[in-house]
Amino acid sequence: MQTKLLRPSEEPAAIEEAGALLRAGEVVGIPTETVYGLAADALNPQAVKRIFEAKGRPQDNPLIVHIADLSMVREIATEFPPEAQKLADAFWPGPLTIILPKQDKIPMVTSGGLNTVGIRFPVHPMAQAIIRAAGVPLAAPSANISGRPSTTTAQHVMEDLHGKIAAVVDGGPCSVGVESTVVSLCGERPRLLRPGGISLEQLQSVLGEVDVDRALKEKIDDSEKVSAPGMKYRHYAPKAPVTVVFGTPEASAQYIAQRLGQHTGVLCFDDCAQLFCGKAVVETFGPSDDEAQQAREVFDALRRFDDTDCTEIFAQCPPSRGIGLAVANRIKKAAGFHVIDLTEEQA
Repeated sequence: MQTKLLRPSEEPAAIEEAGALLRAGEVVGIPTETVYGLAADALNPQAVKRIFEAKGRPQDNPLIVHIADLSMVREIATEFPPEAQKLADAFWPGPLTIILPKQDKIPMVTSGGLNTVGIRFPVHPMAQAIIRAAGVPLAAPSANISGRPSTTTAQHVMEDLHGKIAAVVDGGPCSVGVESTVVSLCGERPRLLRPGGISLEQLQSVLGEVDVDRALKEKIDDSEKVSAPGMKYRHYAPKAPVTVVFGTPEASAQYIAQRLGQHTGVLCFDDCAQLFCGKAVVETFGPSDDEAQQAREVFDALRRFDDTDCTEIFAQCPPSRGIGLAVANRIKKAAGFHVIDLTEEQA
């Protein structure tokens, strides 16, 4: 299969072409504000299966369904409780996924065998235009080979999936850089299942108390059933094994500097890079005090290690506040939760 790169900025018919491919049951890489998505008709089980085949994704890993209008929720979810309306009023369109009981018309392959479904209304105008052109809600996990760092440019998608999908729509680099926040409203209390572009603190400002799933703190066994993508299996990982060093920027940098080998890679804050230059393969992902920039750059930095000869990677990690919680989660997932916590050693 020849994967076509569609450029709406240069080709006026590109959006309609993407919509036609999706209506025909094809899989298309599309831009969103978070990361690029691998989209297919969420209501067409054969089309959704092509997503799993292209990514090499386990089929018990549920997909998020993307909409371009609130009216589309009615054909996806059986109910839209007051808490969902509050979240929609505050954060939609935007990087938030809400898990609700699903309509029967949502195939089990889309929901990962669950009776619930994650719904997101992206703010990216090109994503909205593609959904409208397709005329159906779109299932769209991140557009990468399963387990690899997510894609934040069209070129990343082509690197991973060229020859496996019909097309990629180039919408430029993603503005958020980490996937959407996932919150479930199917239990007694709202539960954060995956941190992302909307922070836990923002959720709490709207909903009050929000439970935090243990998947954010520890590795989930592959045999367990989960309600959202990214909660189990190895995710976001470069080829070399990663060790996360959690602590102040100064302390974590000193810890890493003492353990550099001939083929060590270091993922570090911009302001710590001088400690490692000339001694390791260094990739930076933003200043230590700018978690938003770290979110935009972390996946790009992790992907660049695969073009080097490093055999191990040490990674600095931001504090778990604001969008830093999402960045820390992605780095820890890339490491399989292999974490050196210097704050515990100092306690």
